[in-house]
Amino acid sequence: MNNDMHIVCLDMEGVLVPEIWIAFAEASGIPELKKTTRDEPDYDKLMRYRLDILKQHGLGLKEIQAVIEKIDPMEGAKAFLDELRSFTQTIILSDTFTQFAAPLMKKLGMPTIFCNTLEVADDGEITGFRMRVEKSKYSTVKALQSIGFETIASGDSYNDLGMIRASKAGFLFKSTEQIKKDNPDLPAFETYDELLEAIRNVVLA
Repeated sequence: MNNDMHIVCLDMEGVLVPEIWIAFAEASGIPELKKTTRDEPDYDKLMRYRLDILKQHGLGLKEIQAVIEKIDPMEGAKAFLDELRSFTQTIILSDTFTQFAAPLMKKLGMPTIFCNTLEVADDGEITGFRMRVEKSKYSTVKALQSIGFETIASGDSYNDLGMIRASKAGFLFKSTEQIKKDNPDLPAFETYDELLEAIRNVVLA
């Protein structure tokens, strides 16, 4: 098959950049914010939990963005992405928010990202969030397939399993032991070289 028909769909946090909420939990000294989609499969529940904690501590978008500015992509992530984009189209599908992702996308060479939006009050308080579409990663992969693309997906968390399983090929990357154990049929990789080779094999087959 012509490799123009493939699109690689990658998760962002835990795959290309460190987990934003963990970095913010460490910077702010609020350990409760370390909980991520690796721990809580229900994203809606997780975000409401996070927003409640931010409100209790009087923290808003400005404080989180200040921490994000200091986050660098994971070692080798940009080179991996550059190489990947040299032979196939790539979209980052993330449950993060445009207000968080922008500085990180600059550091990664401005790849395409589909994510969600925060609702922010004039004083900077994060009052809510708007998901682009329900089950956004899975829905996006199905939509891409409906217009003739073959998808290849990779991620590390519970909320990536839908797009991984719906794709022509799917891989776990730097995932948890529990997720790997629960999904023994999914190839699991720890290095960008392994993931790159696996994707290349599918695209160029």
